[in-house]
Order: sequence, then structure tokens, then C-alpha cells
Amino acid sequence: MTTATSAAVPLGGSASFSALHSDVFQSHILARLDGPSLASLTCVSSQLHALSTEDHLWRNLCSSTWPSVNHPRVQQTVSTFPSGHRSFFSDSYPFPDPRPLKLDVDSSALPTELIFAVDVYYQNEIIYSKVEEIDTSSSWFLSSLFRVDVLDPKDSASSPVKCIGGGDGDETWVKHMEENLRLSWIVIDPVQKRAVNMSSRRAVSVQRHWLTGDVQVRFGTVVAGGERRGCAREWVECGVVVTCCGKEGGEMQMREVSMVMEDIEGKGLNGRESLVILGRVTGDGRRKEGKEKYDDFQQRKKQRKEENQRQEKLLDLACITIGVAGFLTFWSVVLFK
Repeated sequence: MTTATSAAVPLGGSASFSALHSDVFQSHILARLDGPSLASLTCVSSQLHALSTEDHLWRNLCSSTWPSVNHPRVQQTVSTFPSGHRSFFSDSYPFPDPRPLKLDVDSSALPTELIFAVDVYYQNEIIYSKVEEIDTSSSWFLSSLFRVDVLDPKDSASSPVKCIGGGDGDETWVKHMEENLRLSWIVIDPVQKRAVNMSSRRAVSVQRHWLTGDVQVRFGTVVAGGERRGCAREWVECGVVVTCCGKEGGEMQMREVSMVMEDIEGKGLNGRESLVILGRVTGDGRRKEGKEKYDDFQQRKKQRKEENQRQEKLLDLACITIGVAGFLTFWSVVLFK
């Protein structure tokens, strides 16, 4: 302990770490740090930079943070990133930037393949991991509504979670899921060697389906979508939904884990539009996450819907007025002819 303390003194860069073996320093000190702390340490001195940028440190950090990263396909892809797992962690750890984007990407620049690394946690313990690869180059994908299911709707995934009942029933279970369920959804572009985590991590909305009784937990991220209809800050919601079911006291089942894209009017984006959004966010990290941002988006969506309804009513009234005026004009001509 005395040696470790004396070796920790030269953080200002005036002395060396020769008193403490680098392997001991990495395994007993650096390996205990979280990602942001380890990244900050790289800026202290050249010696600390060399020690704290070892790929095995970042590989272990990524694997413990996102178990899906252990998948062979993900490992192979991450190994091609500029700084390996350190680059992957930097891309996937959330640093939201709310600046607007422009939807002017040429089709040739769109990714032809995407990898989705998904992890679902309950009380910080992993209960489900899945890696999904999709070909995004087909005309069918580009023109169809964008939707990615990492859990087949026909199947279900069991978990050690027990459904909670009690006097308040639904309210207790919904609140419990909101507080304890977490999700990570990392989108990886293997060609550009970039990644981004599109999940809000914490749930932004938890509701019980009115027909099936399933609990739908939504992890929404709001993404700047560029100009539409003259609006310079048009937003798009990337919604990740986890649908859970189960009887009181029984085992919770996950029936659905999916991602969709919707604009502020509630219309789904097609594959090409979604690839543009994902490509820009992957490159720039420009998104808004959290319940407040999601609620703000929902409020804007509601206002847009009300505005469209008012315009439709005015248009209907104008059509009725024109029709009545035409009808009266016609009969006045007939009567006084």
C-alpha cells in the first residue's frame, strides 16, 4: 500500500511510475475505473496515456458494460475501429448533441449493412442479449417502413423477473418496471467503423396495453432530422420498445424488443430515411435523450396534430362554403332565368 501511494503522487507528471509495475497499476487501479474516468486519465501525462489506452482495458470495460459486445461478429468489427475498443466505447457512451442535421445524404453513402447489439437489464443485471445483422442495401428495405425486431414476435424470452401484484396492481408493476428495467441498443456501422447507442437507457414511457394487458416499456431517443416544411429543427423519434407479459407472481416474459422511427406527425420513416438519420447520428452523435426530451417531443407532436386538425377543419369549412355558394348560385340562375 505504501508503494502504491508513493506511485500515485506523481500524477502531475514530475516523476515516474517506476516504483509500481505497470501490470499491477493496470490490474489493480486502472481496471477499477469507469469509462469517463479512464478517458480523463489519458490526458494527465504521456506515461498515463500509454498505460490507460491499452486495448485489453477497454475491451474488458466494453464487455462488462454491454455483454452483447462479446459476440464474435461484434468483436471482429470492433477490432477494426481506429483505436479498437476505446473508439467503440467513445462512440457508444452517450454524449448527446442537439444540433440539427440535414437530410441530404446521397444514396451511395448510406450503410449497406448494420449490426445491432442489444442488452436488456433488470436491476443492473443482464437478462437478455442479442446481436442482429441486417442487409440494408436492398430496394425492399429502403422503401419499406423501418422496423427492426431482435426478438421474433412469434417467440418470447423468459427472465428471472417475477411479476409484481398487490393492492395497486397495474400501477405498482408499471412503476416497478420504469425504475428497474434498462436497455442499451448500439447501432454499429462496420464499413465506416463507427457506432452509436440509440437507447435512452432509462425508460421514457411505461404503459399497459389496453387490449392484451402487456406492459410496453419505451426507451426513446429524439434525433434532429433536418428541414421539413420550412422548419429548421424537425425532430424524429427513434423508439425502442420492450413488451413484457406475465401473471402475478409468475415469470416475466419478453414478447417484443424492437426499434422504429417516427417523425413529429407520428408517421413511420422508411428504410432509406432511417439510414440517413442513423448514419448522421453515428457520425456526429447528435441526439437528445431522457424523459424530458421525450416529453417535449410528444408535446410538439400533439401540437402538430392539433394544428393539422385545425387546418383540415378550415379546409372542410371552405369546401362546404364553396359548395353551398355554388348550389345557391345554380338555383338562383334556374329560378330567375
